[in-house]
Amino acid sequence: MRMRLELIPLTVSDVDRSITFYRDVLGFALDHDVSPGNGMRVVQLTPPGSACSIAFGTGIGGGAPVTNIHLVVDDLEAARTALASRGLEVSGIHDLGGGVRYAFFADPDANSWALQEIRPGASLPE
Repeated sequence: MRMRLELIPLTVSDVDRSITFYRDVLGFALDHDVSPGNGMRVVQLTPPGSACSIAFGTGIGGGAPVTNIHLVVDDLEAARTALASRGLEVSGIHDLGGGVRYAFFADPDANSWALQEIRPGASLPE
């Protein structure tokens, strides 16, 4: 059986503010922004290099914020520095040992994210 994770729906309070955050601060590509009718609006964005997108809009979500979504990066320092230079408040780097490190941030609606770096040769549990 083959399964692919391709979309994570997020709850947001202001669609346009969220587009600006994800596109302009995080650098996600805006895949589409459509209004199919009945007051519904669907926005989908994809992180650079990712096969999984996020979606939000009116008529989507409505629940609690999503927590601890991981963005895997090759170079945590470079990713953290680039995002901070765009005005994002990113935590310091947390080294868990064994070659695994994290930095954390949240969007304006408290959806929380982790930048994760797994260095080559990291000792991961099997």
